[in-house]
Amino acid sequence: MANKLNSLAHTKWLCKYHVVFTPKYRRKIIYNQYRRDLQNDIRLLCQYKGVKNLERHMMPDHVHLFLSTPPKISVSSFMEYLEDKSVLIMFDQYANLYFKFAY
Repeated sequence: MANKLNSLAHTKWLCKYHVVFTPKYRRKIIYNQYRRDLQNDIRLLCQYKGVKNLERHMMPDHVHLFLSTPPKISVSSFMEYLEDKSVLIMFDQYANLYFKFAY
């Protein structure tokens, strides 16, 4: 299996992570009407940070992501950014979700 190494000024790197995150209390809210918008939001947020989204699977109560990140971005800080921004975008698009799930 040939792996393509990415490079910065003094390093070569290949950082790939499998990440799973869930909504609060694993509520089954990622259905068809929200799934498409959430996929687009995650794709855009990854592009903003320079993270390659290699695979993405949306389940009814959780999300699987296979990411390739540069070493200057820690996985925990990126996931915090991704979860916070995606929730704000979803609450902005669907105001009824905020009153249903924020409390």
